[in-house]
This record gives sequence, structure tokens and C-alpha cells, in this order.
Amino acid sequence: MSGYLVARFKLLPDTASQVLSRFVFVIALPALIFGSLSHIDVAEFFNWQYIGALGGGMLIMFCLGMLVARIAFPGRPATLALHGLTAMYSSTAYIGLPLILTVFGDAARAPGIIGAVITGLVFSPLAIVIAELDRGRNGNNRLWSPLLKVLIRPPIIAVVAGLSVSASGIAVPVSVTSFFTLLGGAFVPCALFAAGLFIAGCSIRGASAEISWLVGAKLILHPLITWWLAFHVFELSGLYATVAVIQAALPSGVPVFVLAQQYQTFVTRSSAVIAISTAISVLTISVLCVLLL
Repeated sequence: MSGYLVARFKLLPDTASQVLSRFVFVIALPALIFGSLSHIDVAEFFNWQYIGALGGGMLIMFCLGMLVARIAFPGRPATLALHGLTAMYSSTAYIGLPLILTVFGDAARAPGIIGAVITGLVFSPLAIVIAELDRGRNGNNRLWSPLLKVLIRPPIIAVVAGLSVSASGIAVPVSVTSFFTLLGGAFVPCALFAAGLFIAGCSIRGASAEISWLVGAKLILHPLITWWLAFHVFELSGLYATVAVIQAALPSGVPVFVLAQQYQTFVTRSSAVIAISTAISVLTISVLCVLLL
């Protein structure tokens, strides 16, 4: 809310959102991830029941989103892929992880980070592959370049580095740990503030029927599917089941808009879904937390 108000009253330059988001993504989030994963058991990160419930819900929503778009809102494959991505891409990093750490504390750090990693490492590349294959039909096929950019993002590198240190048993010096703790501590406030700055600049114009469907799919259908998978298919319980459902109930994430800009399609609609779903999620997530806690 504070970031939104600052942007609305123009207390910071127009570039503030971009700069602060870059700091969060390149510095604060990788520091938090590395500092956390370097001290946890690798087996705790690879909780396959949790990954199955959370990732399975995302995969179902991605495929369902593309199917609905193909039938009701037809377009090029790149547009269909971005429609599907908007339906399932939770804001697990900018909103979800700060929220989860605030509500559940350090006990939820591992599942919170897993959610952020899955969305960025699996589903962004999947949408990129479809978009690049679509672009390749016009003789402009550059599949490996955008995929490589996704895979070498700082948070992904931090995951690999943190898990490698944990698995090797290397003792991280106290000075290094303190440094990453200091930078990682900036993640929660800066991520929430950056999200507010971004939302203030989003456009809510576009195809109302498609936007309404996507907002409903993201905030209602996605958490319902994940709840079913978590509690009835993978039989999770306790903190991990709760966090999985909350992560599925998060609003659509900013990376969808970034990809839409890159491929010059679905820009206005993704921006509108992000803005509207974020505003409504204040209520829906509050209700969900009351029901689950």
C-alpha cells in the first residue's frame, strides 16, 4: 500500500519501480535464498509431495488456461501461452515470500523459496519455448537465447549455490553469513514496496471477459485445485499444505507482464490482471488464511 501511495502522489521518480525491483531481484532475493538454503538439509528442499502439489496445480492451470484461451479467446500460440501463464503464475517472490515469512516465520522459508523457484525455473521457460516456436514460424527462431537468460537469473544461481554449499558441508564464515543476512533482510520490505510501485502504474484497460476469467481462475480456481492436490492426492498436512494453497492463491506475478512486453503481445491484458488480482487478493488471501490457520 505504501509503495502504491508513493507512486500515486509521485514522491519518487518514474524509474523508482524499475530500480527497486531490480535491486530486489538481483541482490536481496538471491542473498535471502543463498543464506537460507546454505543452512538447510537438501532433502528438506526436495520435498516431492509439496513440489507435486504446488507444481501440479500450476501445470493444470497452465494447460487449462491455454485450452480456455484456444476455445474462447483465440490467438497466436505466443498469446495463448501468455494467457496460460497469467492464469497460473503466482507472485511467489514479490508478494508470496514476504507474506509467508511474515505470517509463518523462518519455518516456512524452505517451502516459500521452493514456490518462487518452481514458477521461475519451470513455467517461464515453458512459455518462452512456445512463444519462440511461434516466432520461429516467421523465420526468427532464437529459442536458446531467452531460455539461457532465464536459467542464469540470479535467484536460480543462488539456489544452486546454496544447495551446493549445504550438500558439501562447507562451513560458511560468520562474516559472509552476516553479509547475506543483512542483504536478505531488505527483501521483504523492498519487495512489497516495489510491488506497490508497479501496481500503481498498471493499466486496467482491455478485454473485460478475458480479464474477468483470468482473475477468477487465478484467485479461486488455482487454489482450489492446489488444495485438492495437497490434501487429497499428495496427502500433505500442516505447514507445507497450507503454504502450497496460499502460494496458489496469490495474484498474478510481474514476470508475466515482462514476458508480454518482450514478445509484444498480451501486454495490456496481463497488466490489468496483475493489478486487479492484486487488489482483490487482499481480501481473498485474508479469508483463506483464516480458514487454513
